Amino acid sequence: EGRFSRLPVPPPVGVRCCPSPPLLLLAVPSLSPRTPPLLVSVSPRRPVDVVSVPVRPAPPAPPAPFALRTAPLRPPARLLSAVASSRAASTAAVAIESDDSPADLPPPDISSSRNPAEEYLGRILNARVYDAAVETPLQRAPVLSGLMGNSVLLKREDLQPVFSFKIRGAYNKMSSLAPDQLAQGVVACSAGNHAQGVALSARMLGCNATIVMPLATPAIKVNAVAQHGGPTVRVVLHGNNYDESAAEAHRLVEEENMSLVHPFDDPAVIAGQGTIGMEILRECTASDGPDAIFVCCGGGGMLAGIAAYVKGVRPSVKVIGVEAADAAGMTASIREGRVVTLDNVGLFADGAAVKTIGTETFRICNRLVDDMVTVSTDQICEAIKLSYNDARVILEPAGALGVAGMKKYIETHELQGRTLVAITSGANMDFSRLRFVSERSDASERMLAITIPENPGSFRRLYSLVWPRNVTEFSYRFESRERADVMLSFQPKAQGENDTADDDFRRVVSSLRKSGFDCYDISENELAKVHGRHLAGGRSNPDNERVFRFNFPESPGALKRFLNSLDFHWNITMFHYRNHGDDYGRVLVGIQSDVECGKNLNAALKKLGYPYFEETDNPVYRTFLLKEPKGRRD
Repeated sequence: EGRFSRLPVPPPVGVRCCPSPPLLLLAVPSLSPRTPPLLVSVSPRRPVDVVSVPVRPAPPAPPAPFALRTAPLRPPARLLSAVASSRAASTAAVAIESDDSPADLPPPDISSSRNPAEEYLGRILNARVYDAAVETPLQRAPVLSGLMGNSVLLKREDLQPVFSFKIRGAYNKMSSLAPDQLAQGVVACSAGNHAQGVALSARMLGCNATIVMPLATPAIKVNAVAQHGGPTVRVVLHGNNYDESAAEAHRLVEEENMSLVHPFDDPAVIAGQGTIGMEILRECTASDGPDAIFVCCGGGGMLAGIAAYVKGVRPSVKVIGVEAADAAGMTASIREGRVVTLDNVGLFADGAAVKTIGTETFRICNRLVDDMVTVSTDQICEAIKLSYNDARVILEPAGALGVAGMKKYIETHELQGRTLVAITSGANMDFSRLRFVSERSDASERMLAITIPENPGSFRRLYSLVWPRNVTEFSYRFESRERADVMLSFQPKAQGENDTADDDFRRVVSSLRKSGFDCYDISENELAKVHGRHLAGGRSNPDNERVFRFNFPESPGALKRFLNSLDFHWNITMFHYRNHGDDYGRVLVGIQSDVECGKNLNAALKKLGYPYFEETDNPVYRTFLLKEPKGRRD
C-alpha cells in the first residue's frame, strides 16, 4: 500500500552476503498465494523498519525463482535498497523488490501538487549507481566538532573514483538510456566534475561522449576527463561560463542526434545524487541524528536529490543548501518564487558557478529545502583549511561549501550540541589555486594601516602593544624624517570564556591610539588585501592620476588580451598584476587623465568590457601609493 508498516517476515529460503554495499540478501516465501516470492535486503549493522511498496500483480504463470547475486554487488535495478526511517531504531532494514526499473518509471508530474519526496523516493531507491560509485564513509570530524561545539560528520564524497559525487547522477542517467541511444553517443556540459563522471560512465558502458567545458576550467579537471574516458571521450573547451558551454552542448545534441546528460536538471541525475541522502540516514538512527545536512548547491541536483529522500523518509531532519555569495542562483530563485537568471556569477567555486538553476531542481528545493546559506570567498577558503586540518583532504572550493555553510549557520543561530552533516562534495583542486586559498583562508587575521613617528624605538614600542599576539605581516618603507606608514597584520586572541577575537582587536586599536599611533582597520579592504599589501612603500605623485582596479576571467592568455584592449595613447602611471590562481585576474592601473582626456575616459573604460572600480579616493591608495597623502577615511 506504499506505507511504512511492520510485516511478519517468513524464514528465508536462500541467503547471500554481499560486502559492498554491506547488505544481506534474503529470498523469502510469498506472503500471499497471489503474490510472488520476495527478494529482500537486510543491513547487518543496524535494525530499521520494514518498507512495503506497491508491486505489480503477478503474471498468470508461476513466477520464476529469483536468482541471487553474488559479490561484487551493485543494488539491482529491480531492488529497492535498504531504507532507514526515523521510526526505525529497533528493527531490521528490509526493502521489497518492485517490478519498476528506473527506465519504466514515468517522469515526475511538474504540474502536480504531489510532494516531490513521494515522486522521487522510488527513483532514488532504484538508482543504478554502485557499478560506478562507492558508498562513501560518514566520518566524524573531531577538530571541527570541538571548534564548532557540535558533533560534525563529513560525508566524504571526495572519495569517489572521480573525487566527486557527480559520478552517481551521471551513471544513473546513462545506464538508463536505451542501447540505440548509447550507440549514438552522449554529450555533456560541465565545469569539470560532472564531465569526469560522464567520461568514466562512458568508458564503463562502452559509448562515445563529447564533453563541453568552460575555458576557465582548471587543468586538473580537463586532464582527468581525458584520463577517465580514454579514447571514447572528446573534450571541447568553449565559453566563459557554464551557460555559454551549455549552449554549445545543446547545439551538438541537435546537430549530431546525441543524448544530453544534464549535470543537474534531469530526474535520473537527481535520483542518483539522492542516494547520498539514503546512505546518510542508513548510517544514522533517529536517536543519534543528524539534526541537519548541509549541501553544496550549484544547479541544485544534489540538493534536490538529498532533500527528496530525506524529507520522504525522515522529514524532521533539516536540509540546508549552501551557495557561493557571488553565484547564489537557488537562494535568489527561492526568494523570488521563480527561477532567476543571475547577471553574473563568480568563478572561484567553479564547480557551482551556474547562472540559471534547473527548473526541476527549483521545483523540488522550493518545496523541500529548509534554508539556504550564502558564503564569501574568504569563508570558503577558511573551510578548505579547516577540512584539511581535520580530514587531511584538500577540498576544491565548491566541495568545501557544505563546511563553510555549516560554520556560518552555527555562528548565526548559536547552535550547540547538535549532530550536523556536511557533504564534502569534491576534491578536484587545481594546485595553483592553493596560493590564493592559503592567503585568504585565515579568518583570524586582521589588518591595520598605522602611522608612527620616524624616530628610534618607535617600531619596538609598536610591536610591544601588539605582543603576544601573532604578527603575520609587517610592511614599511622610509618616506620622510617625520613619519612612517606601516601595514600590520596580526591574529587577535580571545582572553576569556566570554571574550571574543573582535573584542581583543578593539582593545589593540584603542591601545595604539592612546599611545599616539594613528591607525585604521583595512581587514575588509579589497585593494589592501589583493594589491596594497604588495605595493606598500612604492610612492609617486603624478599629475592628474586616476587609479582603477580591473577584474577579468582568468584563463590562458587573459592578461595578454587585457593589455591589447588598452588604449596606448593613455599614459599608464602604475600597473600591478599577480596571478593568484584565483577565478579572476586582478590588475591595478594608474592613468594620467587631464581635463580633455578625463571627459572620455569613463566611456573608453566601459568599452573595454571588463568590470572595473575606480580607487582614486581609496584611503589605502592615498596613504601608501601617493607621495603626499591627502587624508584617509576611517
